[in-house]
Amino acid sequence: MRIFISSVQREFAEERMVLRDYLRGDALMRRFFDVFLFEDVPAADRRADDLYLGEVERCDIFIGLFGNEYGVADTDGLSPTHREFAQASRLNKLRLIFVKGSDGSRHPKMQELIRQAESQLVRRRFASSTELIAAVYSSLVQYLEDRELIRTV
Repeated sequence: MRIFISSVQREFAEERMVLRDYLRGDALMRRFFDVFLFEDVPAADRRADDLYLGEVERCDIFIGLFGNEYGVADTDGLSPTHREFAQASRLNKLRLIFVKGSDGSRHPKMQELIRQAESQLVRRRFASSTELIAAVYSSLVQYLEDRELIRTV
């Protein structure tokens, strides 16, 4: 199954790499999941938004890392992270949202995106890469159990 990791790249550069490397390196996780990160894509003669929205369409699981920054808004006023979340929602993808940072220092549009996500989903907060990995691992194991791909006794 394919996992799409979405976030403001600059804000979550470390977390994105750590999470990708963990999921690819863990014996259980790599048996079930393939991870997509935009920064792993080679240069191509293709619009970036077409590429990332196409990858959201192909994914099974959308992991959103939401923080303080909103990202660069396009002509419609939406950031890539916002567009990716909207696409995943529209396509009824499994969406796992993890929030970092304090509400007082968030960009107003990110605060609104978090409120929108919270109205639809349960989200988890994290403060470090270690907490993020544990929370993602727990969510993915629960997903595998719910689909009866693994069992715990």
